[in-house]
Amino acid sequence: MNVRTTPDPHSALLLVAGASVLAWTGILVALAGADPATASVWRCVLALVVLGPWALAEYRRAGGLPLATVGWSLLSGVFLGADFLLWTRAVLDAGAGIANVVLNIQVLALPLIAWVVAGERVPRRLVYAAPLLLGGIALAGGVLGAGVGGPEPVRGAVLGTLAGVAYAGFLHLNRSVSRGRPRHLVTPVALATVGAGVTCGIVGVAGGGIVVALPATTWAWLIVLALAGQVVSWVLIGRGSAGLAPGTAGALLLVHPVLSVVLGMLVLGETLTAWQVAGCALVVATVAALVGPAGTAGRLRRVVDRHERAWATLTPRA
Repeated sequence: MNVRTTPDPHSALLLVAGASVLAWTGILVALAGADPATASVWRCVLALVVLGPWALAEYRRAGGLPLATVGWSLLSGVFLGADFLLWTRAVLDAGAGIANVVLNIQVLALPLIAWVVAGERVPRRLVYAAPLLLGGIALAGGVLGAGVGGPEPVRGAVLGTLAGVAYAGFLHLNRSVSRGRPRHLVTPVALATVGAGVTCGIVGVAGGGIVVALPATTWAWLIVLALAGQVVSWVLIGRGSAGLAPGTAGALLLVHPVLSVVLGMLVLGETLTAWQVAGCALVVATVAALVGPAGTAGRLRRVVDRHERAWATLTPRA
């Protein structure tokens, strides 16, 4: 698919709208007040209410997926489930704003996964950026003093970072599957959601169970979380990013962490110390330098493309 060399205002508007919706997910998790396993399981189940019929319609139009492709999609859901569990705990520990900022470690984690799995060369600028990203995450987590955002800001920052790594693993597998099956846009996501729900369910049962008897307000927030965070936001982001250069799309997606911090302050009353604000700014600025037009977006795109082609040899095509 060709992308425009000059920004398309309509695509940019869709992408910014999707990133803005996604920024609310941490707020919705906090407002729901459910434990991480319970919130993660039900957001998957509720999202499948929409994704299931959508995937069925896609099956009737484009046919089914080979068994191996189904397996890779379900495996990607294991990483997605780990992301949900870790990130939800990070929101409750450190606050919605901090959890969304440190999640940007995925920008570094995705090419590192390509290096570990397929031996792809990591761009030198990413190596230079790693200390800045990690330092920004440490500051945002409150190692030099924490504001009022959550009871365990340092632990939350660590878990949010691990969530970003898990999410990069999901992206790695899901993009490879989707690239090999371009006619199936919804089915891989629906299968990954099934895998995520099963993963979260197993962890939840092992850790004390999944709560079913939830207050009506909690159910309402979980429904909004599932529809906004897993359906609406990613449809808007997917359609918007298709019409933009990778660097432009990456830069516009920075609306997500910035708006998350602002919403955390306005809606949840979260307050940050000057050091935490500096850490958030350092993370966002480093990511902007990596994904912006003057950064390494072109090289990152080539690394991902080569890695996807390598994985395509493991997934059958039609």
